[in-house]
Amino acid sequence: MRAQEVLKASLKMSQRVYSSYVSDLTDEELMLRPGPGCNHIAWQLGHLISSNTSILNAVLPDAAPSLPEGFDQKHGKSNSGSDDPKDFLTKDQYVALFSKLDDAIVAAIDRLSEADLDQPSPEAWRGKFPTIGSLAVVLVAHTMMHVGQWVPIRRKLQKPVLI
Repeated sequence: MRAQEVLKASLKMSQRVYSSYVSDLTDEELMLRPGPGCNHIAWQLGHLISSNTSILNAVLPDAAPSLPEGFDQKHGKSNSGSDDPKDFLTKDQYVALFSKLDDAIVAAIDRLSEADLDQPSPEAWRGKFPTIGSLAVVLVAHTMMHVGQWVPIRRKLQKPVLI
């Protein structure tokens, strides 16, 4: 299996878990926090979309779709404490943005060669992720770093165990 196929398989697993965990949540439930000091799911969805857009563009410049105006600011650290639903999108809007971004990630992976994956990552990322390949791993795994935080909310809401 080529590295690109592994990356796409990893992304597919992240997509499966993410989409399962949000499938039966309402817009109101996206605003619940799993615990004190934790971010609610709506903010996390926006953070993932914003961050993954940035990472994708670092892996392959201009590969990510554009985000709505002000999206990055609304989902930046300075707004993570907001509990105002007006600051966030609906579940359907997040899902649509996620879908476009994931399609762009797959298309970008298909454009990368083995030699591309061995190239140095952009300077800003190089300290932790020295190659484009290592940065691509973060790109496909980042969502999985967050979805575990959604399980306590699902349990509290008595949603079914999905995975």
